[in-house]
Amino acid sequence: MEKSMRTGWFVALAGTGINLALGILYAWSVIKNGIPDSWGWTNADKALPYSVAAFCFALAMVPAGWLQDKIGPKKVAASGGILVGAGCIFAAFSGSSLLGFVIGFGVMAGMGIGFGYASTTPPAVKWFPPEKTGLIAGIVVAGFGLASVYIAPLASILLDAFQTTSVSASGMHIAEKGVSNTMLVFGIAFTIVVVGLSQLLNNPPAGHLAAVTFAKTGAIALKKNEMTWKQMISTGQFWIMWLMYFGAAGAGLMFISVAADLGKKSLGELAFIAVAVLAVGNAIGRILAGSVSDKIGRQSTLLIVFIFQAIVVLLLYFAAAGASWGALWLPTLLLVILIGANYGANLAIFPALTKDYYGLKNFGLNYGLLFTSWGASGLAMPWINGLVKDMGKPHLAYWIIIAVLLIGACLTFISKGLANKR
Repeated sequence: MEKSMRTGWFVALAGTGINLALGILYAWSVIKNGIPDSWGWTNADKALPYSVAAFCFALAMVPAGWLQDKIGPKKVAASGGILVGAGCIFAAFSGSSLLGFVIGFGVMAGMGIGFGYASTTPPAVKWFPPEKTGLIAGIVVAGFGLASVYIAPLASILLDAFQTTSVSASGMHIAEKGVSNTMLVFGIAFTIVVVGLSQLLNNPPAGHLAAVTFAKTGAIALKKNEMTWKQMISTGQFWIMWLMYFGAAGAGLMFISVAADLGKKSLGELAFIAVAVLAVGNAIGRILAGSVSDKIGRQSTLLIVFIFQAIVVLLLYFAAAGASWGALWLPTLLLVILIGANYGANLAIFPALTKDYYGLKNFGLNYGLLFTSWGASGLAMPWINGLVKDMGKPHLAYWIIIAVLLIGACLTFISKGLANKR
């Protein structure tokens, strides 16, 4: 048993390492700020590669989840690493083409992230007993959230290092950040990391204790309940969870995509620090919420997350509206880390819920289908944020998010009621 647990930790930590590389998605808020004005991209344009990447990430989770259920996580994760690298390199050679970045970073890298991400949590949780599901899921996905701690400053350093200066027709010297070369470096590096670590991903042998025993999770005694994807989507519980995940993810994704912008008022040129701080909160939230949900229940933890996130967004609104403390770096970073923590909490709770309600046998595919809600919100929310900014009504986005979060809080009561009837 001790050897088995040791192997389980190797698998979990390899998954965490892979997710640290796949978290390049969250560095877009720094990369997009390096896009020169000469490219002619609007705010909505700059949000598009990120939004498409988030959507393709979620879309790829479905076939990737099915594949890793059938052939194991190793090959699927390696394929994801190759796709991420190829996508970043494609974008690097696309010049100022928005379409090139949408195809490379959005479609190719987005799908690669989905293939890699879908292959990390399922094998890890299968090595451990059910009462540790939330904790292990939180540790594995924490890598994805924590990625911006190093990717954000690294992206900022690379953008400056590859900066070029050109002379306009009027004789003015124009400095342009090295976006293309930065994408090229990321593409090569993350291919090597993901493909390498994927070789450590393995499922436990048939009959392993963690794969066949069920225990109390929070306040609800869960019974073994293996469902196919068709059985799962026929339940009202699944669609309630889908809507909750859409709202919870949307709140975080909207702010993650503009994290560097949140810190400009108080941090100036060091605004990229806000991205790193948000990532720390993101990782902490995943581990903490996963562990807490093991003890007090998933739905109770979600209710706390929804309400707390709505309060934090309201405070961010006051800061953006001109509150004097909004120009201070400490309150700003505190709010940013709380946004990250609340968002990250959902990425640990929802996979644990999927395992609790629908079992381990088809966990990869089942969670992949639920994760499409994350993709839908990732496509919609950052784009809406860019749109209302272009309309001259940036504060409207805050109220949209608050409303979505409060609806999500109400849905937890319906979801808990359905769970108690199971």
